Amino acid sequence: MKNMRNRIMIVVLLCCLMTSFGYAQADQKLAQTGFQFLSVISDARGAAMGEAMTSLETGSSSLFFNPAGMAGMKNSVDATISVNQWIADIKHYTFGLVFNPGANIGVFGVSAQSVNYGDFYGTVVDRTSDLGFRDTGIFKLNAMAVGIGYAKQLTDKFSVGGQVRLVHQDLGPSQIPATIQRDNVTIDTIETVSNKLMPLVFDFGTQFTTGFKSLVFGMSVRNFSKEVKYAQEGFQAPLVFNLGISMNVLDLLPEVPANQVLYISIDATHFRDHPEQIKVGLEYSFMNILKLRGGYVSKSDYDQSSLSYGLGVAYSGISFDYAYTPFGVFTKVQRISARITY
Repeated sequence: MKNMRNRIMIVVLLCCLMTSFGYAQADQKLAQTGFQFLSVISDARGAAMGEAMTSLETGSSSLFFNPAGMAGMKNSVDATISVNQWIADIKHYTFGLVFNPGANIGVFGVSAQSVNYGDFYGTVVDRTSDLGFRDTGIFKLNAMAVGIGYAKQLTDKFSVGGQVRLVHQDLGPSQIPATIQRDNVTIDTIETVSNKLMPLVFDFGTQFTTGFKSLVFGMSVRNFSKEVKYAQEGFQAPLVFNLGISMNVLDLLPEVPANQVLYISIDATHFRDHPEQIKVGLEYSFMNILKLRGGYVSKSDYDQSSLSYGLGVAYSGISFDYAYTPFGVFTKVQRISARITY
């Protein structure tokens, strides 16, 4: 009876996966989103595997992929910090910390994400100037998100997790033409507008261990938020749905090689503002010390990258990961992550 129930769950999840493919092909209508920094992955392991991480247990990194992935953590503390040298000299930073108090209470996590866009030179229209504008000085953009998450294994096969994040984005002040009425006289003036938003964003997901070898299914919904706006046009956070499957394919061999693991992970991803993608990741691990990774993301006319590579080394609870992504006209993107577990 138990095996039959597991088979039924596998069939249902496969049907959902195929349905998502059909939906992806049938509906190409895209919407407008903001807070795009939330879509940028800084974790080096995830980036090297093409971001196909929905069904993998990744400890504190799960806070940036699928919160359910931290539910199976056996250690007490897991922390990860990542630096992403993004395009146009933009730098992304992420931090995740997961704590397991034991006693089957569940796993708690906190996350932080920030962006350094560099300096910008501000100008405003000035009809009195020969150039038609005047400088307003150097200004900076600010974007960050902080969150708290929770995950729990409801059974030995099924895990759930969620996270709520407070997102802050400041695009700097802007000056726009305005009119005021004074003593029945219309006066043209300049109004300074503050462009700051601070909405809540929600992530949640599940993972299901099928019981067949190391086969795992995962599902996640990330960046769910209400609509917000700066001036007139409303938008939401970059909502994304993921369905994933992963397995150590060496389990299929008659004799599993000792101290070696070869994970393959596949995600089907539906975006609110981007064509659907298939993501494939590979990770070979030898003695849980040396790890070689590769990833592939199906490419549309809007993308500059499809392949990614990386490696990692781990010893005594400390690991370092590196990812390299060729990025078309932007040459390359590099990411580095450090992790400690105890």
